[in-house]
Amino acid sequence: MLNLLKKSALRKQEGRRLYDELVSRSREPVFFADFGVADSIDGRFDMLVFHAWLALAELKGAPAAQSLTDILFTGFDEAMREQGAGDMGIGHKLKAMANAFYGRIAVYDAAKNEDELAAALAKNLWRGAAVDARSRALAAYAASARAALKQSLPDRLDFGALPTI
Repeated sequence: MLNLLKKSALRKQEGRRLYDELVSRSREPVFFADFGVADSIDGRFDMLVFHAWLALAELKGAPAAQSLTDILFTGFDEAMREQGAGDMGIGHKLKAMANAFYGRIAVYDAAKNEDELAAALAKNLWRGAAVDARSRALAAYAASARAALKQSLPDRLDFGALPTI
């Protein structure tokens, strides 16, 4: 019984570490200043989802994937409460965020190559804009980031290994 609790605590700790690294990486100024992603609630959400997808794609089936997802949604809930969302409306808003989160993850997963990923990124990050140099550069970044994350496994998913953009 104690081993189960210890494993659960370690999974939560690892999920928290991954979450902190995801938030830090997704808020880097380069995405907002150089790539023109809106520095708004929506833009930050989209960058967080994009980086969560990078991590979750490598963690498929691992216990850390569920821990990370749980902590992500706890973070969404906390952010909405900090912005003044009350208990009455938070369930509806959280459901909308979940739909957006899983919808984006599915679209990114379905991309068969960098061109398709660039189109998905243009649609989500720049709200339907045409594929351009920004979306192509982020799609290329995603490919190199996934390779770097894959190399950091099985020991530990390491966002410090991500390439600079």
